[in-house]
Order: sequence, then structure tokens, then C-alpha cells
Amino acid sequence: MTVDDSGSGTGAQADPEKPEGETEDPLALRLEGLILGAERRYTPFQAARSAGVSVELATRFWRAMGFADIGQAKALTEADVLALRRLSGLVEAGLLSEAMAVQVARSTGQTTARLAEWQIDSFLEGLTEPPEPGMTRTEVTYPLIELLLPELEEFLVYVWRRQLAAATGRVVQAGDDEEMVDRRLAVGFADLVGFTRLTRRMEEEELGELVEAFETTAADLVAAHGGRLIKTLGDEVLFAADDAGTAGEIALRLIETMSNDETMPELRVGMAFGTVTTRMGDVFGTTVNLASRLTSIAPRDAVLVDGAFAEELVRTSEAPASEAEATAAAEKAEQDGESAPSYRFALQPMWQRPVRGLGVVEPWTLTRRT
Repeated sequence: MTVDDSGSGTGAQADPEKPEGETEDPLALRLEGLILGAERRYTPFQAARSAGVSVELATRFWRAMGFADIGQAKALTEADVLALRRLSGLVEAGLLSEAMAVQVARSTGQTTARLAEWQIDSFLEGLTEPPEPGMTRTEVTYPLIELLLPELEEFLVYVWRRQLAAATGRVVQAGDDEEMVDRRLAVGFADLVGFTRLTRRMEEEELGELVEAFETTAADLVAAHGGRLIKTLGDEVLFAADDAGTAGEIALRLIETMSNDETMPELRVGMAFGTVTTRMGDVFGTTVNLASRLTSIAPRDAVLVDGAFAEELVRTSEAPASEAEATAAAEKAEQDGESAPSYRFALQPMWQRPVRGLGVVEPWTLTRRT
């Protein structure tokens, strides 16, 4: 949202050098009006002035949300003005710093942009196939979006509130203020083996279906067992959990589920436990880097964890320190007339090896303990 003299514009935004009717598809304009619920009324300068903010701040917000500069085009609506007022009002009230407000705009823009692209590419594209011979997709799209828009909007708000409640609960339960930003988490990467070779052998549509099946299965398993899917990278997913036991269960479920699906490549998982910095829904730090490195060296259909992860499982009695210890504990329990300890996982130390940028690490193989 800049007021330079270039008059540049992209997508459905108007070219200020030409009349709108000569540059844009009438249906695109009708759809934009339907979705935005308002007509174009303002140039960027007029929108900033109406919202009571500087053009520079308005431009920062606009770009942070992921939109291209639009020169002096009259392409903004009353909703754009209201959004500027709300963000700037939060800054003026001292509830957010200006930098934080820009981060809010950026994180919201990035998340919803991906959602919107998916809905158009995968969802609406399939639904707008002409139902009858002679009908065009254009004739179907407008009434369909008119019906779907309020339902999708309500559902989006519902899911956002649910996710916000869950995230707030995790923050409130943190031990101290520092844990709100730097927390101890279990972080894992799950990676499809040989994906690059698959891209050379499979048709694009077939490859897309495989990736979608992998991401969907992974997302469902992570959520069902109490973890959080951080992001997907095509052939890889990144997830996190508050405790090592939950992460271990997710990792083994992923391996078991994928190995039972003949259409899926083999999988490998690497996990680490430790302090993680969370920002804009993503995770950063040495723990994340270590989990990534362990994934790259993990055997096929296997889970590798770092020493801290193994120690946490032992500390929480999810796994014995060794099979000898487990046997001794079982014998003692039998002598005392008590039940033997029940462990979910087994740990097997592997050879120490140098890991680039992280020094020498000793990976452990994580399996179920029968």
C-alpha cells in the first residue's frame, strides 16, 4: 500500500493508468466485491488518511500481510481502513508495540494466504467443475462462493478461537515467564525416504496425491496423540510436544502407520528434547537443529533421539535406562510381591558421531518395549 508514482499493480488490483473495465475481468471484480463485502473507494493515501495513520505505517502493515504495492490505484475498501484503525489503535493504546503489530499482520497474512491458496486450488477448483454441458466454470463460481463464504468464515473463526484457547492454556501453564518464549519441548522431524527419486519417476498429479496423503496422515496422528504440527515441507513434517513420551508415541505411530501403507515410501524420524524458542508459530534453536540432523542420519523406518530425549524418558519412567536395569527392577518387584514397572519404550544407544555445527552426539534408537 504505497503511494509512489509507479502505479504498479498485481492480481485483481487496478492499473491506475487504464480504466478498470479495460484491464480486469468483470467476474473477478464481482467476486472481489462479494468476498470483501465492500467496493473499492480509496487510494492508499486516502485509506491511510481516513484511518488516521501515516502512509509509511500503512505501507508496512500492507506489505506485512503479504500484498504487493499498488501505487495510486483506487483499490482499497472500507474494510481496509477499519483494519488499519484497529492495528494502529492497539499501538496507540499501548497494548502492542509497532513492531509487534507488524508481526501480527505478517503472521496472520502468511497463515491465511496459505489457507486461501489451498481452498482455491484444491477445494473450489474441484467444486466449480461445470455440472452440465454448456455451462462454464464462470457461471458456477459466483453462486457457489456466495453460498460457501459465510459458512467458511464462521468455521474459520471457530477453529481460530479453539486454537487460541489451546495455545493460551499452554502459555498459562508454563512454569515462569521465561518459559513463555523459551520452553523445553520435544521436537521431531518425520521425513519420507527417497523423495527426490520419487519426483523423477512419478507424474505430478500422482506425486501431489502422495504428499497430500502423507501430510494428512501425519497431521491427524500428531493431533490425535497430543502433539502440535508446526509445519509441513512436502516430504517432511515438523512437530512438537510438551513431553518426550507424547513425542515418542507420535513418532512410532507415524512409522507404524506409514509402513503398513504400501503406497507410501519408508519414513525416518529424528527427535530432540530441550529449550526451544517459539516465534510466530514456528520453533527455532539448537534443539530443532539437532532433531533435523538426527533425521538425516536415521535408518529407514526408525526413530533416533538425542541423549536429552533419552534421559527425559528415563526420568519420567517411560523407558528403562537399560534392559539390565529393567530386568533387575522386575526381579525386585517380584520378590517384594509388587507389580513390575511397565515401560512404553526401549532405548538402544548407537555409536557416537560428529554432527556438523553441533559437535559429537550419541543418538539412541527408540522402539516400543514389548
